[in-house]
Amino acid sequence: MIGLGTAPLGGLYAPVDDETARATLDRAWELGIRTFDTAPLYGSGLAERRLGAFLQQKPRDAFVVSTKVGRLLRPDASGWKGAYFDFSYDAALRSLSDSLDRLGLDRVDVALVHDPDDHYQEALDGAFRALTRLRDERAVSAVGIGMNQTALLARFAREADPDCFLVAGRYTLLDRSATDELLPLCEERNIDVIAGGVFNSGVLAGGSTFDYDTASLEIVERAERLRDTCACYGVPLAAAAVQYPLRHPAVKTIVVGCRTPAEVEEDLCLSVLDIPEALWEEIE
Repeated sequence: MIGLGTAPLGGLYAPVDDETARATLDRAWELGIRTFDTAPLYGSGLAERRLGAFLQQKPRDAFVVSTKVGRLLRPDASGWKGAYFDFSYDAALRSLSDSLDRLGLDRVDVALVHDPDDHYQEALDGAFRALTRLRDERAVSAVGIGMNQTALLARFAREADPDCFLVAGRYTLLDRSATDELLPLCEERNIDVIAGGVFNSGVLAGGSTFDYDTASLEIVERAERLRDTCACYGVPLAAAAVQYPLRHPAVKTIVVGCRTPAEVEEDLCLSVLDIPEALWEEIE
């Protein structure tokens, strides 16, 4: 399954105008995408507002939407500045309430704790406990954590009861660290994995960024070697990047961030391109 990540619609890397953002969401829906991931951080609420304005015209049971808690917005927040960490119980409830206001929805389907890298215990005792209460009350269907690392996600898997994880950039053609411990744990404990950052923020799709920064020469060279390997089989590197995470049984969904209708179309085409098993064997 493919979902649409809305960070680009919140202006990640470069602004996106209202018309283009709406056209991107329209095209995603036309092509069958029904899963959408967002967060307050993305453009200081802009992505949530744009997504919400779009979804309000759709039947509520026709889509799945996830958002995140743990990064609250200051009153003067704008762009990607003005968010601050607060993983307390009350802050999580307030954050989700604010997100619902921006989305114009009475509920989200999935609520995730957002990047608690240096705040594990506070997030476990505070934000995650708040989300668990909402799940018990059936105010949300599923709760989990979204991060760009695997060690703390594995700890959450062992010490909490999440339904899902959003793992960004750690199960890709360039970074397979999630296979060391996290994915086996998720299989064992029936935790669904949503794989984000399948292009490692751009370098696997012809860009020059890796993990939200300029890619090092080593990373660029590794990506080029992968590109050459894929070319021997007539397969675009980006197609292998999109499809690779879904080969693991723990991964149920991938999320791709798109800023234009053309990017949506391209990613969906890549997701169904036939890839020979021999290429996977050589890559793995």
